[in-house]
Amino acid sequence: MTTTNHPRTAPPARAATPSAPFGTDVTWTNWGGNQSATPAFTVRPRTEQEALDAVRFAIREGLPVRAVGSGHSSSPLVQTGGVLMDMSELSAITGTDPVRRRARALAGTTIHSFGDPLWEQGLALANQGDIDKQQIAGALATSTHGSGKNLGSFSSALRWVRLINGHGEIVEIGEGQLRELRAAQVALGTLGIFLEVELEVADRYYLQEEITYPTWAETAATWQADIDANRHYSFLWCPAEDSCELLDLPGSPGQDMTNRSYTKRYNIAQVQDERELSSAEGARLDRSYRIYPGGFTTPFHEFEYFVPSEHGLEAVEAIQDLIRTRHSDQKYPVEVRWVKADDGYMSQFQGRDSTVITLTTEPGTDYWPFFRDADAVLQDFEPRAHWGKIHFMTRSRLERVYPELDTFIQVRREFDPRGMFLNDHTRALVG
Repeated sequence: MTTTNHPRTAPPARAATPSAPFGTDVTWTNWGGNQSATPAFTVRPRTEQEALDAVRFAIREGLPVRAVGSGHSSSPLVQTGGVLMDMSELSAITGTDPVRRRARALAGTTIHSFGDPLWEQGLALANQGDIDKQQIAGALATSTHGSGKNLGSFSSALRWVRLINGHGEIVEIGEGQLRELRAAQVALGTLGIFLEVELEVADRYYLQEEITYPTWAETAATWQADIDANRHYSFLWCPAEDSCELLDLPGSPGQDMTNRSYTKRYNIAQVQDERELSSAEGARLDRSYRIYPGGFTTPFHEFEYFVPSEHGLEAVEAIQDLIRTRHSDQKYPVEVRWVKADDGYMSQFQGRDSTVITLTTEPGTDYWPFFRDADAVLQDFEPRAHWGKIHFMTRSRLERVYPELDTFIQVRREFDPRGMFLNDHTRALVG
């Protein structure tokens, strides 16, 4: 597809308020409760035109704009004192192409909402994470992911997007504009307001689940074999007996989970009749989109870093040592996953296969000492950070680990020369 710019039109007569439904001085708080903001206007567009009008209103009034999805990010991506765009009303699967394996959806469509409509067309998302409540635009903006050495993030599947840029125009980016598309794949909301996206998807498939509880010695001994042998492989290392239950996951019956791994293996299964499906705990057999999400329903704060896969085991053991020696009060599991390299300029997986290390803490606790120490420990492995999680990335760090940073910034400025889609957090990183 080619990029097309809708003709510029003269803005309507000056309005003191947005035309879409809105609230004023309404405090927004994220799911985990560690980020909040009180924008001047919280706008809830019901149509593409109302979203466009809201951005044009912000341009006229000189107000910054940020979009908000389902609020699952722990980092300060959403904060603004200007216009906060709540895109939840713009939610629908807008088209599928089973031959090309493509699906289009409005920006506010949740990951959960892709399941049944795609399945009915013989399609499915190629991969998913533990949580499926995020809106697709937010998942793309932060390169949200699942696990599997041959599977990319949601962002790696983006093939087309329609968005509102900083000129107050609706712009389309397709595969004929790889420079712009690779910037849009992971944009932290700084290119504009996404309206509709197209993803490359997969033929629908069933998954067989296998949950096991090996000791850490057993997990380490079969490290590479497990990564190579399973479509989806991930685990949560438990530092304490009650670690699993902190994330709403069942521990091993009759075994102390201390220094064990809650291990997930998902592999494609052939199902001729859905009467064969099973909901047996730890051995479910079902449609793919029903298998991926599970647990993780209680709010928490997260820190998530990515290291080159060849350093994964060493990095995980460094975090284990940190917990055992300096932060023995930390009881939440350490989740470990794998993601395939991609080409997104600001993707955590740009140019390298990655091992994902996720640390979790309880809302209301002071997580800074633990996360700062974890950040320091992982510096030996050239880490990148999940944009939607708590992190300590700076502009100088980005310059070291993101070879296409300058290209991204150039594209960002072309789409938003006045910086109206920046907030303090993103300005420091990519402004």
